[in-house]
Amino acid sequence: MMNNFIFPDILLYLLDMVGVIACAIAGTLLAQHKGFDIAGCILVSMVNAIGGGTLRDMALDRHPLFWMTDLNYVIVITVTSLILQIFFHLYHKIDNALKLFDAIGLAAFSVIGFKIALTQDMSPVIAIMMGVWTAIIGGMLRDIICNEIPLVLQREIYISASIVGSVTYLLLDSWGMDAGLNEFIMLGVIFAVRMLALRFDWHLPSIRLVK
Repeated sequence: MMNNFIFPDILLYLLDMVGVIACAIAGTLLAQHKGFDIAGCILVSMVNAIGGGTLRDMALDRHPLFWMTDLNYVIVITVTSLILQIFFHLYHKIDNALKLFDAIGLAAFSVIGFKIALTQDMSPVIAIMMGVWTAIIGGMLRDIICNEIPLVLQREIYISASIVGSVTYLLLDSWGMDAGLNEFIMLGVIFAVRMLALRFDWHLPSIRLVK
């Protein structure tokens, strides 16, 4: 069983770091594209990487905030942003790169928020909501700071991907799936749904009445 090889806490921490790095990259890419300076890029990457988790922990009354007790988050985000700023010229297709790392962050943070809520004995509905919050709030703040319309508000298959992954986890869990393996499946489902939506231009339908 996977949990015999990777302890759940370690697995969640690794997923968190994957999400942090992905979101720091996405934030820095957009900030650089908008002409922000070094400090501005770091600030945007910080907001993108830890904004959702901060709101989640405040909602769940988890104190102190995770990044205040573990400086690895601040260090990893800062180093990632600085390295990317140095080699920014290698990223010729800013939009494609941004969406790729955004999808990685969406998947990783959805799993993190969802699992943390479950460990706090929250109901499945609240756990799904916390997964969504963790995944989207940082990106929304990033886009607002950079004067962009947030991706999540553009009929994108974004929140839906997070929800599909969470529901998949709950279904497999009810069938006795190993928790560690289930987390990887949830991660893969969210990432796959998001990337397929980008590849085939899937959008949520409008519910506007046709006159």
